[in-house]
Amino acid sequence: MGCDACSWLRPRLPLAMASPPLGQPLPEPIFFSSSFKPSFSSISFSMAGPTNSSSSSTGSYSRRQPTPSFDTSPEILRHWVEVQQPLASQDRFTVASYNILGDRNASKHKDLYLNVPSDYIRWAYRKRVLIEELMGWNSDIICMQEVDKYFDLRDMMEKAGYVGSYKRRTGDNVDGCATFWKPDKFRLLERESIEFKRFGLRDNVAQLSVFEMCGIESRRLVVGNIHVIFRPSRGEVKLGQIRYLSSRAQILSNQWGHVPVVLMGDFNSTPQSPIYKFLSTSELDIKLYNRRELSGQRSCHPSQVLGVNRESISPLTIMDRFLNDRWTDEEVRAATGSTDNYLLVHPLKLSSTYATVKGSTNTRDFNGEPLATSYHSKFLGTVDYLWYSEGILPTRVLDTLPIDILTRTGGLPCKKIGSDHLALVSEFAFSKSTEDINLASADVSA
Repeated sequence: MGCDACSWLRPRLPLAMASPPLGQPLPEPIFFSSSFKPSFSSISFSMAGPTNSSSSSTGSYSRRQPTPSFDTSPEILRHWVEVQQPLASQDRFTVASYNILGDRNASKHKDLYLNVPSDYIRWAYRKRVLIEELMGWNSDIICMQEVDKYFDLRDMMEKAGYVGSYKRRTGDNVDGCATFWKPDKFRLLERESIEFKRFGLRDNVAQLSVFEMCGIESRRLVVGNIHVIFRPSRGEVKLGQIRYLSSRAQILSNQWGHVPVVLMGDFNSTPQSPIYKFLSTSELDIKLYNRRELSGQRSCHPSQVLGVNRESISPLTIMDRFLNDRWTDEEVRAATGSTDNYLLVHPLKLSSTYATVKGSTNTRDFNGEPLATSYHSKFLGTVDYLWYSEGILPTRVLDTLPIDILTRTGGLPCKKIGSDHLALVSEFAFSKSTEDINLASADVSA
């Protein structure tokens, strides 16, 4: 069963931009003329700023289209959004999740960055911008995905007072997941690296870390860091990776006294997808869905999202989407861990941080998730999340950007953003002590 994952954006355009600080003029909005319908994947754009060495002049149009100009350095302002009734707890901490765009991937997939000045793609420039972003948020725990320059980053992070751990993907891949934390704020109690290849779930990896707040033994938590497989058609593998990560996180949580869990990363699934439903409700009947449509990624090309290029879809393609939904035993096993079970479950009761801390309609969809956490020539939408379990509550989040601000850049990275993703940042407060949680568990079992 397919899902038009990003159709929720179309009625909102053009979006009103977030209000600037008092005393500053409103930026001019961007509009697309009804007679101008460019194909984002096939047209070369002229831009101010550094020269873009990549261009393309071929595409589905038989005549030359107008060439728009993009402001490659629009004003990038991200604001903190706080809950209306914050907890009284003083035991707070901040986490960040960031797919930083691996240097090798940026070089290998140049077709994704046709509209990005080449200077903004170079690792030397992006590294500096990434560190400036991260240091500006001053998070206590930082989870990064698509890291292929770990030692380069580690040296800079250590100078800023962090220590870190790294797990590289298996196979021929050179990137992986990295977790950094402030040793004066958290003490590492245990860590676990997951190689999904061991379970027949491709070469992706994940990290699990158990932390304790320094000087407060009752304040512990499990932090998971994952980069789910990208391929949109491999929904069964995505589900299997998420299932296994949540299962291991629950085991670690129980071993350390039923402590809270935070799972963050690039889940390569949209908020309207069945995979998002699985994360938020803890179960999914996979028989009801076409595995090729589980992630919702197929409907998030910028031209589809922005409505500036509505390409016709072949009837054969539609038929394939809805008829090619048979699950083989191998696919069922990958998703659920068993060939006899079509009901997929995970043991954690998870909530999404950004969906919990409500934001503006300029930046959020109808269920509270960001309108977009990633933007390049072939994708505009949300795939990154911060999930949390009982025992902690988010007190504020760093809001993302309105779609019109993102489209002014022509694509990420840009002058002030070092990746093709936006980082997600949240502050949490412990809502219960470990003793309270254990007492509550004892009462239930009694």
